[in-house]
Amino acid sequence: MDLYPAIDLRGGKCVRLYQGDYGRETVYGDDPVAQAQAFAAAGAPWIHVVDLDGARTGEGANREAIARIAQHVDVPVQTGGGIRDEAAAEALFEAGVSRIVIGTAALEQPELVRSLAARFSVAVGLDARGREVAVRGWEEGSGRDLLEVAGEFADAGVAALIVTEIGRDGTLAGPDLSGLAEVLEASPLPVIASGGVGTLDDLVALAGLQVGDRRLHGAIVGRAIYEGAFSVTDALAVL
Repeated sequence: MDLYPAIDLRGGKCVRLYQGDYGRETVYGDDPVAQAQAFAAAGAPWIHVVDLDGARTGEGANREAIARIAQHVDVPVQTGGGIRDEAAAEALFEAGVSRIVIGTAALEQPELVRSLAARFSVAVGLDARGREVAVRGWEEGSGRDLLEVAGEFADAGVAALIVTEIGRDGTLAGPDLSGLAEVLEASPLPVIASGGVGTLDDLVALAGLQVGDRRLHGAIVGRAIYEGAFSVTDALAVL
C-alpha cells in the first residue's frame, strides 16, 4: 500500500481543515515546494496536493504553486481541486502533474472523466458524509450514494477511487474501515483511503484491510505527519 503525504493549499499556504470546515483551518507552512521536497527526500512514493480554493470555486487558484511542486520533486504528484473541464486538466499535466483527481465534475459530468481517462491518469475523488457524496469543496451534498457512484466508474478507465470520510478528515480519530470495505466490495477499481489517520496503527489497519482478494492501494495522510504523530519515514517502515 502506497503512502500519499498530503499538501492542502489555500492562498498558496500549506493548511489542513477540520472535517472539511474552511472556518477551522490550521496553517502549517507557507512554502509548499519545500514541504514537497521534504516528503520526497523522506522516500514518499507519491505526493498528494489539493487546491482547496479551487475545490470551492472551480478556479485553479493554486495552479502555479502546484506546477512549482511538480517541477521541483522527482516523485509523481497527484492533484485535485476545481478540475472541471479539459483545459484545466491539460494545464496541470503540462505543468508536470502525473495524475489528476476529479470530484465534483465526476458526478456532474461523468463523460469528462471517461474522456480524460482515455488520455491521462485520472482518479475519481469520492468525498462523503456517511454515504452521501459531497461536492464543491465538500460544502454541498449531491444526493448521491457513495457505493452507487463508485460502481458507475468501474469501466471508465480511471486509475483509482480516492475515498474520504469527511467527518473523520483532519480529526486523527482513525479511518472508516467499514466504509472502505464496502467500497472495496462495490468496485473493482484500486481504492486510496483518505481521512482520519492519526497513528501508525491506523496505517497498519488500512494495509491489512481485505475484502476477498481486494486490498487498499494507498492511504493519504496529512495532519498526523504535520503534527508529529509519526514521520513519513516511520510510515514507510510500517508499510
